[in-house]
Amino acid sequence: MKDSIRDILVKMGEDPNRQGLLDTPERVMKSMEFLTRGYKQNLEEIVNGAMFDAESDDMVILKNIEFYSMCEHHMLPFLGKCHIGYIPQKKILGVSKLARIVDMFARRLQIQERLTRQVAEAIQESLDTEGVGVVMEAQHLCMVMRGVEKQHSVMTTSRMLGSFRAEAPTRNEFLKLIK
Repeated sequence: MKDSIRDILVKMGEDPNRQGLLDTPERVMKSMEFLTRGYKQNLEEIVNGAMFDAESDDMVILKNIEFYSMCEHHMLPFLGKCHIGYIPQKKILGVSKLARIVDMFARRLQIQERLTRQVAEAIQESLDTEGVGVVMEAQHLCMVMRGVEKQHSVMTTSRMLGSFRAEAPTRNEFLKLIK
């Protein structure tokens, strides 16, 4: 990867031997490994048995989970907040595991629509819930820094499964509580 980054610097018209760029290929490689570490993670390792007996079947919501990802089209960041709600049947998930699931999928080359679906389906798969709702709001730097250059645009995506899809009152309760 370092050789490829060095080649990119040359093709950009830079001198990879100048002082400020000497260690850039190494730094960029380490940065890319960190930003895409989700490829080396899986759901079973993330959940790691942190499921507990549910004492109720009331809605569980975790809001404002910060996430950072990179769009697969331009390899530029998109970042925002994820809101998750679910209704347990038998088990609940340790709260930090919800954020870790978001990070696992966000730390891959992504599109927001797929990311939203993956998070919802992973929670459903882990817990066999009555229903899951995931809403993601993000600013895409490919829209801000290049192309149409719209500084304040925010993309919102949602995925509703089970009772969150089938029952309007459940969906509406979730959407009201995350606002």
